[in-house]
Amino acid sequence: MRSLLVSRLGESPLMTDLPVPEPGPGEVRLRIAACGLNFADLLMIEGRYQEKPPLPYVPGMEIAGRIDRVGPGVAGLAPGMRVAVIAGHGGLAEMGCFAADRCIPLPEGMPFEAAAAFPIAYGTSHLALDRRAGLQAGETLLVTGAAGGVGLTAVEIGRLMGARVVAVARGAEKLAVAGAAGADHLIDSDTADLKAELKVLGGVDVAYETIGGAVFEAAMGAMRPEGRMLAIGFAGGTVPQVAANRLLVKNLSVIGLYWGGYLSFRPDVLRDSLAQLFAWYGEGRLKPHVSHVLPLSQADQALALLRERRSTGKVVVRCDASA
Repeated sequence: MRSLLVSRLGESPLMTDLPVPEPGPGEVRLRIAACGLNFADLLMIEGRYQEKPPLPYVPGMEIAGRIDRVGPGVAGLAPGMRVAVIAGHGGLAEMGCFAADRCIPLPEGMPFEAAAAFPIAYGTSHLALDRRAGLQAGETLLVTGAAGGVGLTAVEIGRLMGARVVAVARGAEKLAVAGAAGADHLIDSDTADLKAELKVLGGVDVAYETIGGAVFEAAMGAMRPEGRMLAIGFAGGTVPQVAANRLLVKNLSVIGLYWGGYLSFRPDVLRDSLAQLFAWYGEGRLKPHVSHVLPLSQADQALALLRERRSTGKVVVRCDASA
């Protein structure tokens, strides 16, 4: 089977033929229809992510496909079932074996490309805004990197939760995508004074911050009293440092979120969140935005789209057309 293989951290993965694996106890084998790419995949390939799979490994943490075979001890799943899998890695291949308890049956009619773009991005935004920040209807939500994979889902979910959404992204094309997802106000991230523009809008109750650096600093400066800053990521490359005295003056909170961490210490929280999100999808209230779908043979180009920020929403790799 064709697989994209990482042999050395920091080096480009290479397309490789690997043997078809057999599922072990508690595992299923999947014909991988589609793999959604995440910024974390790039960090993992570079060796800069908090999780480091043993080398060599196949990248791709967000997967959708059809079960091909089940291993011993698997109940409730059967060959032919369509599922999404939160795998951690292994997605950029035609087939793979994954833990059965990481599989999520797909709603009827949900395309594989949408399913591969769904759990991590929407799950991150839902847990961040609902569980961690307690976003309330009528509050002002700032989303930075608002046309990216997770940022765009934060715009959608924030709007669905009744917030006034301020979207920050670079350029008219990306801002238009955020506007179509429901943002009430659009700000180009190249503006001369982001903090001032946010203050003109009345300030921010909850900031969903994905960029770091100067954008984080501007958002902090525009927080209202009792504001909640969600530290989601640092795509700009600079991890900000927060002086505690700034938190005291306005009674601010800085809240971290590592969505994948819930898989180990509170998987029930993830299950409940994903159940709500798939229900919203079934009701037509969430519409995954996939800007690019590329074949597995062009997986390196798909990763480049993400690395160079030339995509909006999600980039998806189509792995096995027969799935």
